[in-house]
Amino acid sequence: MARPILLTLFLLLPVSLRAEEPPPPEENDIVPKGARLELLYTRNDGVKGGLTEGPAVAPDGSIYFSDIRLGKDKSKIMRFNPKTKKTTVFSADSGHANGLMFDAKGYLIACEGSDLGGRCVSRWDVKTGKRTVIVDKYMGKHFNAPNDLCIDLKGRIYFTDPRYLGDEPRELEHRAVYRIDTDGSVEEITHEVEKPNGIDLSPDQKTLYVVDHNNGTDKIDPKGPTPKKGAMKLYAFPLGDDGKVSGKRKTLIDFGEEDGIDGMTQDVKGNLYLAVRSLKRPGVMVIDSSGKEVAFIPTGPSQPGAKTPVGLPSNCDFGIGKESKILYVTIDTSLYRIPLKIDGHHIPWSKSITK
Repeated sequence: MARPILLTLFLLLPVSLRAEEPPPPEENDIVPKGARLELLYTRNDGVKGGLTEGPAVAPDGSIYFSDIRLGKDKSKIMRFNPKTKKTTVFSADSGHANGLMFDAKGYLIACEGSDLGGRCVSRWDVKTGKRTVIVDKYMGKHFNAPNDLCIDLKGRIYFTDPRYLGDEPRELEHRAVYRIDTDGSVEEITHEVEKPNGIDLSPDQKTLYVVDHNNGTDKIDPKGPTPKKGAMKLYAFPLGDDGKVSGKRKTLIDFGEEDGIDGMTQDVKGNLYLAVRSLKRPGVMVIDSSGKEVAFIPTGPSQPGAKTPVGLPSNCDFGIGKESKILYVTIDTSLYRIPLKIDGHHIPWSKSITK
């Protein structure tokens, strides 16, 4: 008769204690002693597939993030309130939004993907819930599937346009990085990337970091041969005063055959926090601007060859104000956070937040 009792006790345990927890990170200049990932939210409506993505801190300190579903299952944008620790639905139909970021005016900018999604970059007024399409085409042709973005100090939006899901016909020749200027015009910044994913700008605005995550499932040409897995790298592109590529790209990390980075963020010292989806070593890898690893936060167990892997991170962002040293991480279909020793880097609007 012990088994029913044990099962009951197991079901009463917090979700974070039921599954195998990732090993604790080592203490160093980035991670304080005893710091652990704290589970804040897990999708629980029975919808399978997809993942959480794109955590973005709002001017009020709340964290917006994408809950990406597949095909006809409507994706959502969620909002976590650090004060109440409650998560609510901001948008019940996000257009399969992926990467998110707030601009200097407090609008939420979203990259909407394919697979019946918006295939555009949109702007959300979080006060009214109104959505506006900023751009959905380049030179009259639809984007593949906008994925992630960053915004420079002039308010220009850099975004990546790969394709991972969906059967929409391809219209653009390249999977490229684009920039939306403040007048609404769009220009290609580079297509010297096989499959661009995460993107970020250095605090001095002189370097554009771009993730190449070519997993070989691009759904670009359904009539063509099955694509092979390609580059899993992190590039640094030098930028000129005009915000355009001004020199040769530099490879900071090459993951080889292992799956590499998805999204990323930075701290005030310019260290990059990389959401690494490697089955051998899933976690948030922290590197300096030269590519040297300075810290690592495991998000799941080592599981080479796993058919149903767990603990794979997709993206991360720092909080603001009293939470400026808190790193939020989307993992599988959940949202976590962990306290660190250093402040995150944000565009200027965050400086107005009272600590």
